[in-house]
Amino acid sequence: MYVKDHMTKNPVTITPDTSVSKALEIMQKGKFHRLPVSDASGKLLGLVTEGLVTESSGKNQTSLSIYELNYLLSRTKASDIMIPAKDVVTISPDVFLEEAADKMGDINVLPVIDDKNKIVGIITEKDVFRAFIELMGYKTQGTRFVIACENKPGVLNKTSKLFAENDANVENIAVYRTEERGTEVVIKATGEISVEDMTKVLTENGMKVTNIVQTKSDGTVQTEWPGLL
Repeated sequence: MYVKDHMTKNPVTITPDTSVSKALEIMQKGKFHRLPVSDASGKLLGLVTEGLVTESSGKNQTSLSIYELNYLLSRTKASDIMIPAKDVVTISPDVFLEEAADKMGDINVLPVIDDKNKIVGIITEKDVFRAFIELMGYKTQGTRFVIACENKPGVLNKTSKLFAENDANVENIAVYRTEERGTEVVIKATGEISVEDMTKVLTENGMKVTNIVQTKSDGTVQTEWPGLL
């Protein structure tokens, strides 16, 4: 999963001469919290945030009237308050999405730039969340099996093979570990075999199914399987 597959392409940008009031208007209209600042060629020059606008105007502690405040914002340029490009955390479109997630930390937006420092996109924490949901197949039709297993070579291959042998197509797969429950394999699968029969196959092969969630074609979800778990 690459950044370029989940970023917003050709994002809204402003120029250094854009007034802060105009930048704020653009952010409010588009529900943005940050705006990249670029030159005519699209090269990243800086970043303007809502926080910087508030800080520069003294909005929360000023004695200025609303008219005086608006006048101040209209006379202040983006270049006066922006974070310079050298201090902006950015990401390449060709790196894996998890690198973007790791870079974000307390930053919920990253400008995406190419090797010429031109802005080609923007990626937010919401994009990362959506990608995670897609990766796990949360909203797609199929059945999710959570299987407790040993943490040793061959377990994942054996588990996947059991699904394949029973005409169940593995759509999504993940492995995670906890101190409380140990290693668990999460498999989202589709196919003709029933949930009951697939669970029986797994159990007969020494695997413990600890959770089942089925998403049907109409979007309804079943989480209760009496007698199986």
